Order: sequence, then C-alpha cells, then structure tokens
Amino acid sequence: MGLDKENSNANERWEKAVSKATSRFPERKETFTTSSNIKVDRLYQPKEEVNEELGYPGEYPFTRGIQPTMYRSRFWTMRQYAGFGSAEETNKRFRYLLEQGQTGLSVAFDLPTQIGYDSDDVMSEGEVGKVGVAIDTLEDMEKLLDGIPLDKVSTSMTINAPASVLLCMYLAVGEKQGVPFEKITGTIQNDILKEYIARGTYIFPPKPSMRLITNIFEFCNQYVPKFNTISISGYHIREAGSNAVQEVAFTIANGMAYVDAAIESGLKVDDFAPRLAFFFNAHNNFFEEVAKFRAARRIWAKIMKEHYQAKNPKSWKLRFHTQTGGSTLTAQQPDNNIVRVAMQALSAVLGGTQSLHTNSRDEALSLPTEDSARIALRTQQIIAHESGVADTIDPLAGSYYVENLTDEIEKEVNNYLDRIKEIGGAVQAVEEGYMQREIQHNAYEIQKNIEKEEEIIVGLNKFALDEEIEPDLMKVDEALERNQIESLTSIKEKRNNEKVNEALAALRENAKDEHSNLLPFILDAVRVYASVGEICNILREEFGEYKGV
Repeated sequence: MGLDKENSNANERWEKAVSKATSRFPERKETFTTSSNIKVDRLYQPKEEVNEELGYPGEYPFTRGIQPTMYRSRFWTMRQYAGFGSAEETNKRFRYLLEQGQTGLSVAFDLPTQIGYDSDDVMSEGEVGKVGVAIDTLEDMEKLLDGIPLDKVSTSMTINAPASVLLCMYLAVGEKQGVPFEKITGTIQNDILKEYIARGTYIFPPKPSMRLITNIFEFCNQYVPKFNTISISGYHIREAGSNAVQEVAFTIANGMAYVDAAIESGLKVDDFAPRLAFFFNAHNNFFEEVAKFRAARRIWAKIMKEHYQAKNPKSWKLRFHTQTGGSTLTAQQPDNNIVRVAMQALSAVLGGTQSLHTNSRDEALSLPTEDSARIALRTQQIIAHESGVADTIDPLAGSYYVENLTDEIEKEVNNYLDRIKEIGGAVQAVEEGYMQREIQHNAYEIQKNIEKEEEIIVGLNKFALDEEIEPDLMKVDEALERNQIESLTSIKEKRNNEKVNEALAALRENAKDEHSNLLPFILDAVRVYASVGEICNILREEFGEYKGV
C-alpha cells in the first residue's frame, strides 16, 4: 500500500506539472493516434511500482526527459550547422534553411576565426572561409545576421577559444537591431577542455581559458539571462575516436571542472548552472545511443543535486544538442550516409534531445551542397511529422535491453569519473594526457576492427562498388580570401582607430587583473570594430599560448 500511495502521489505531481507546462505550450494535437486510429497516451508506465531511477519526465533524475510533455508540445529545435566562405554567402544559406523550416541557426566558423586570427594574418593563408564562415569584425557579423531578427531566432555558435569575442559581436548586432540583451537567446560552445583533449582549436593555457569562461558565466547571468553560456561538448571527443561511455564520462568530467571553476570564482551554483548546455554525438549503434542520452541525464542530475547541492531543479537538468556522427560518414557511396543519418537522428529523438543537426550525405567529401543540406533537414522533419515517435514520451522506456544499457552506461561512466577524480579532476587529467590516451587507444582498436572486417562499414570494407559515381560537390571560390582581406583592410581604414586603440589598451590593462571581468572591455572593443585577431593578440600577449602535451 505504501508503494501504491507513493506512486499515486508522484503521478499526481507529474500531472500538475503537465497542466502547468501545457498552459504555456499546448500539445500539438488534442488527441494523438496511430495510423490505425489507436489512441496514443502521453506516457506509458509499468503496471507495477515506478522505479525511482526511471521516474517521470520533467522530474528528477530526468531519465525520461527534462520536460513533462517533451515533444507532444514542441518538437526539438531543428538547428542545421552551416557556414562557408563570406558572411554574405552564409547569410543566404541561413535564409534558405529558415525558409525550408529550420527553427534555429548554427554557425560554423572558419579555422582562422576559431583560433583567433584575422583573415589577413599569415597564419590564415589558404584557410579563409574553407571550413566555415570568415568573421573578422563586427561588420562581418552584421552581414552574417542581416535580416535575421535576434529576438525571434536562436543561434548556436561553434566557437571556443575566442567565444567571448564572438558572443560580444552577436550582442552588438542585437543592440543595433534594438534587441535588449535579456531577450537574446542562443548558445556558444565555449568548451576549451575538449579542445585540449580532442579538437585542437585552442589558444590560451587552461587557467586563463577557464577565467574567460567564468567571466562569460558571470556576465550573462547579469545581462543575458536567456543565453546558454557553454555547450559542454562530447561530440568532438566521439569524433576523435572515443566510445559512447568515454564520450559521456569525459564530457561530464569537463562539465564538473567548469562548475568548480565558476564556484571558485565566487559564483553560486544556481546562478549559472541552469544555463549550462551539452552537445553529444549520435552514432550507429542505435540502442546504445538512446541509452547513452538517458544515462547522461541521470548522471548529471545526481551530480548537480547531490555533489554540488544545487537547489534549483533547472540546475539539475542536462539539456543537450545532438549532431549525427560525422566520422561515420563515408566518401564511398555517399547516398548510404542518408540512411546512417536517419538512424542516428532517430536515436537522438528517442533519447530526448533538445535540438538536432543532421549531417549531409556529402560531408565526407566537401561542405554540403544546398540539395544535400535540404535532404538532411527533411530527415528531421520526416521523423517529427511522419514517424509518430514524438507522440508519446520516452517510448523505449521499459525495454529490458534499453534499461539495462542505461544502467550499464551509468555504471561505466561513474567508474571513469572516479578515476578522473583520483587524478585530480578534468583539468589535471587533460594536462597529464589521460583522456587523450584513452581516446587514442579506443580509436586504434576501432581502426583495427575495420581493417580486419570485424566491424563492417557498408560500402567501405564490404559491399563496395568497383565504379563510383562522382557527386556534385560544393567548392568555395578561391577569390574569397582576397576579397575578405580587402574588406578587412577597408574596415580598418574607415573605423575610428583612436577609439580602437583606447579599447584595446583598456582590455590589456584589465587582462592583467585576474579579478576583472573582461566581457565589458571586449564588448567595447567590438563596438568600435576591433577585429577578432587584434583582441585575441592582446590576450595572447598577456596570457601566453598553450602548446599541448
């Protein structure tokens, strides 16, 4: 009787949460049914008592999702990653994707921008606009976002070491549009630890890098409360060769390092934790991926509530974006990638993602063409509108296999977290190369299995074709680099260079004071059209550069 009463109370509590949620975001339909007109309930629960590890959606420990109604009220944000060439070209692609039904922007920056160099820097030669959009000054950001209302469209920016600079540029564009900071929404990746571990686009050593991150936490808590201040990223850890357990473990360990750094800087956990976000990969092992997402939510909730003693339930929620696995795509038979991406996207939806990017079929060969980008977006839309998987919450819950996988992943992740704690935390583990070695070993084992055909990649090591059809590929115009440099030269000539020098001098002076928040000074520099490279070079001179292990 005690369990029955407890379950009844829990169900009543969840129903009240549903009522509150649907008053704000009504469900998409009055009644959900299958194609045979069978009614689909909001939630399916076991007939016996509800396991507290499973619980209800929208309730601790969030195994079944972070919202009481999940996709019955709102679909995930369909946020296709895009960026190439100039700001004007990328703006056209953004507008096209929005016209095709995309519901959020996601910006890919070129390599020079990602590591804080201007397009005219000798280090940028041959790379301008190649793997993303070139952004040198506020003028480029204005062109990138031309005609896109920042009070209505949420933007995610894959930027890390110079995240503070690009965030300030985004805010300055909002100012010019007349949008108050408090109405601006979006996400900056801002995850420097995974750069040291897996991706390599770092600039500064760990200590000043962590300072910039906590400066962003503090500034946004005060002025930009709806902006996600970091997207703690397992995606690139997985792309570097980790397995699903390592992806979750190292990502959560990094997340804990950011929380520790913020608390050490004087912030209270509930002041910044609700705006932390995560970014995961979706690979081909379908059920493992679904279980991975469910386990990650549960692990983070327990850490935030029990270890950090966060009081606000929003601080316990692991909100995450998913991107399908770029490293799983093959240059051989690229149309096969459409099938891979569809399965991966479905696993993310069944795992409860908050936003999703689906890779394009030709990304193993080049930047995606417009046709390929549209097919990738249509994949999400078909899952959302035609498959029925979004009509009930956590439909794979109760599967003996999925629940066992969820529990096993949680156990293995916690083993890794214990080991990282013994080393001294994520920063120490990065500096000692522990995570890097674990990923490298796993990547080596994967490659051996592929070469021995113990792991089959369709079209690559089995079912290959003797003759491949050459697909149409997108090519970035080689004249772009010259045009971008000319544009930057023009901006530097016409801006008020006295004000630029004053702003950069103030930034340098405050960089020397480790207690000073640098965001206001970076924002001042951006407003007068100081460039990404000029700002980052000031910080390079004051902070030094990280050389890796």
